[in-house]
Amino acid sequence: MEPATWTFVILGAAIVGFVSGRVPLAIVSIGVALALWATGVLTMPEALAGFGDPTVLFIASLFVVSEALDATGVTAWVGGQVIARAGRGRVRLTVILALLAAVLSAFISINGAVAALVPVVVVVAMRAGIVPSKLLIPIAFAASAGSLLTLTGTPVNIVVSEAAVAAGGRAFGFFEFALAGIPVVVLTVVVLVLGGDRLLPERTPEHLVDAAPDPHEHARTLRESYAVDLDTGTLFSVEEGVAEVLIAPRSSLIGRTVWAGMTTRDENLVILAVRRGESDGPNASRGTGIAGSLTMQAGDAVLVRGPWDALTRYVSSPDVIAVTPPHSLRRGVPLGRGARRALGILVAMVLLLATGAVPPAAAGLAAAGALVLTGVVTVPQAYRAISWTTVILIAGMVPLSGAFISTGAAGAVADLVLAAVGSTSPHLALLVLCLVTMVLGQFISNVATVLIVAPIAVAIAHSLDLSILPFMMALTVAGAASFMTPVATPANLMVLQPGGYRFGDYWRLGLPLMIVYLAVAVVYVPLVWPFQA
Repeated sequence: MEPATWTFVILGAAIVGFVSGRVPLAIVSIGVALALWATGVLTMPEALAGFGDPTVLFIASLFVVSEALDATGVTAWVGGQVIARAGRGRVRLTVILALLAAVLSAFISINGAVAALVPVVVVVAMRAGIVPSKLLIPIAFAASAGSLLTLTGTPVNIVVSEAAVAAGGRAFGFFEFALAGIPVVVLTVVVLVLGGDRLLPERTPEHLVDAAPDPHEHARTLRESYAVDLDTGTLFSVEEGVAEVLIAPRSSLIGRTVWAGMTTRDENLVILAVRRGESDGPNASRGTGIAGSLTMQAGDAVLVRGPWDALTRYVSSPDVIAVTPPHSLRRGVPLGRGARRALGILVAMVLLLATGAVPPAAAGLAAAGALVLTGVVTVPQAYRAISWTTVILIAGMVPLSGAFISTGAAGAVADLVLAAVGSTSPHLALLVLCLVTMVLGQFISNVATVLIVAPIAVAIAHSLDLSILPFMMALTVAGAASFMTPVATPANLMVLQPGGYRFGDYWRLGLPLMIVYLAVAVVYVPLVWPFQA
């Protein structure tokens, strides 16, 4: 078969693999890259080029930045501020988080905005009693909408602006995109609010058991369980915290008599209280002293307090079992150790992204390196923070976009579109172009999609003797409507695991949004940028 035919076959097989849910997404992605090489469509270096792609490296670095904000309590602080101002209602939280995602993406990129907000949304959702799956897809979709607010919101905007100039038109102004972007953002928020609760699944991913609990809620639980008369600030601070542990079977602590106020043999931690079972027994200590001593047995609970690092070492002992890991509790303390360094590095990265002084990948990698060098995160912590499934999935799919163009598959699509449109009405031509853009954009990058469709749009505009501007702006709006699949955009993939989503979860809310974007592109855009210049 011809390379172009193989490209279509491989794309079809990938879609089947993704939709079936029977094959891990990362395996499907790697299979795409290997299939492109095995069929001779690409060379081996070309097929594996996605693993060195700047976008892939940028996204990997953003996971490290996100981990730093989470580990230092910045995420917990922001989450607390959001809850304090928005309350715990899903509608208000959706509106505030969606608008925040849209504004951030307009200046620091879609991927940067989503990476920064994912841990915040998880914390906010947990504290509001909402499953994160109700809020994570909305911020990814809102970030895509926000990219239409400025010229630098997404590379697509720059591509269409330059294409307009090359076709004999003019460049778009920096904030001119907002004429389409503001209505899109508003309509996106409306759809998210009206349809989010019914159209999004209610899932709880396994990894959320390690998410940072609310220190105030956790402190109240401990006070009720142990009757320890201490406030949250005493139990949890930047330097110290508490840990609840159970005496492990065959522990060397079995048979020892302990009481509230004494210190542990290892790490010199202060014992705040001990208890046995759900009710007070004759030996239960409720924070009272030697009269409430308890001879340790397997399963007894002990509440200890001390420096965070000492708590972490203590719970790693085979003698005890941590009820809640200290590192998880530490994340819940707002603005903990290293928060200022993390915020300073984040601000520097945002400035680099907003000004375009360096490529996004350089800004992200520099920020990740700085976080390690300044001790905010460790090297193993940075490796663990990266969602390797997401990285592999994107890296494996990047070569498919290139193959679509290099094999002539894109040209075949272009010929079909030109044959279907011919010299019909401009609105019909715009409708067909936007539909093609939206369909392709669900499986290959929106930049590659617009690069494929833009020459077709130019040819149609010239053949009908129309202004190129409405065609280019409509492509921008249509290119942002990548909502049907998790592989449509990196942002969609970044919320896949935290939200516990499946491949088929995106289209339910994505389809109504795509219809809205299509209406904006075909009906509204020509009103602002007329066909007749």
